[in-house]
Amino acid sequence: MTAARTDAAGPLPSGADTPMPWAELADAHAAAPGNPDESAGALFDFFRDTDAATDDPLLWRIAREQELSQALSGLFHGPAALVQLRLWVFLQLARQGEAQLPRERIDELFHALRPEALDTVLKRFRDVGLLAWDDSLRSYALPPLAQRVAGLLAPLASGDAAAQDAEGGELAALLGQVVGANQLGALDPGQLQMLQAQLTRLHGEFADAIASGSEFRLRAARLRYDRAAQLIDRASDAITAIIGHAHGHIAMERAARALGQAQSRLLAMASQFNRALQQVDRQRVTLGTTGITSTDVKRWLQTLRQPAALLDTALAMPVGLCALAPHELLDVTEAEFERDRPTQGPAEDLPGAQEAPAGTLAAVALPRELGDLADLLSAWSLEPATDGADAPRDVAAALLGADPGSARYAQVAYKAQLLPLLGDPQAGVLPGATGALARQPWRVEWEAAIQPLDHAQVELVSRGRLVPADAPPDTSRETAG
Repeated sequence: MTAARTDAAGPLPSGADTPMPWAELADAHAAAPGNPDESAGALFDFFRDTDAATDDPLLWRIAREQELSQALSGLFHGPAALVQLRLWVFLQLARQGEAQLPRERIDELFHALRPEALDTVLKRFRDVGLLAWDDSLRSYALPPLAQRVAGLLAPLASGDAAAQDAEGGELAALLGQVVGANQLGALDPGQLQMLQAQLTRLHGEFADAIASGSEFRLRAARLRYDRAAQLIDRASDAITAIIGHAHGHIAMERAARALGQAQSRLLAMASQFNRALQQVDRQRVTLGTTGITSTDVKRWLQTLRQPAALLDTALAMPVGLCALAPHELLDVTEAEFERDRPTQGPAEDLPGAQEAPAGTLAAVALPRELGDLADLLSAWSLEPATDGADAPRDVAAALLGADPGSARYAQVAYKAQLLPLLGDPQAGVLPGATGALARQPWRVEWEAAIQPLDHAQVELVSRGRLVPADAPPDTSRETAG
């Protein structure tokens, strides 16, 4: 019998007629792990201090899962092509909606697979406990161990993993595990620590993107940040409940506290992204009156496969070397010495001391709208705590000011750009009007909606509200980017 050869590089085309040494492949494929007790003993042989190894909770839990370790080892042992074949067969069996799988049903399911390869894979599954044979029913069944392994490998069967990772799929998976385990009462500190570690890694990735100053890297990181912030906002109630219910369990309480700190640090990066993108916008240059910006030029250069080809005709007229004869050099030197030079005039004394004229020192003043906005917010905060004085204020009222009818469009737009300074810790330490505005006891909450205005110069404005800084956040509202 002939079959297509399979090696670490992948299967050959089905039309290949190279004989396949299935006996040798079956011997290597069926090499199962050893005794569980021997495996546990071999694990601790790697440590210099066995007592310290046995005291580690994570290593102790892993050492107890001998059956799971053997199943995973049997599933992933061998060349990459065989591992892919086993994964495909196992996930296909796991997704079948039947409790019992007769051999005829398996042969029908894998009709495109060579019988020798299918027999080898099924034998490996039986050896490591991923497939059980029932003699009375003459059929196969997936034991509970196989269901656990299928749950671990479930992300492999879901769509494009690379696209999900780019959209925050890894964070969504961890959040789903934590929230689901909390709902079922099976949450442990290890899951919280994994989620906290992922939030810390995302914080470092976004901080590197901000420090790079690259516009394209910043915008790509901002998309991932918005997705992560949206996921965290959806799971904020569950995370808050986990942090609140962790009292009494030391490891759980420590992990929940670290998770809350990582969540706060990550959500606080929104203002850093805004400042970095505003800095990039200020550095963007427009080429003349064409409307083409430096960003468009960079994006166009990135589409070129060979940017060096642009220099092919850049030096169409190379510079030539001009050689001078020695007698020409002597003639030029002689003429230089004989040339009439202007005579130096007599030395002049320095002018006498004169009294400095009176003058004024002019300093650039900040726009008046900055002080007006700070005064209005300060007046709101000093109102008596009656009749809903602590209630949220409309952003449009703050932008239009005390005299809405006289407000111009430029003034409203400038005040809208000042609102992100509220509560900013970096701007709060600055002296002057900018620091006074940042220290106002208010914060702004934008909404993804537009508010119409009955005004002569401003027709539409982003909907939002100003709430006291010490008021709890409203998680039901979607924050505008």
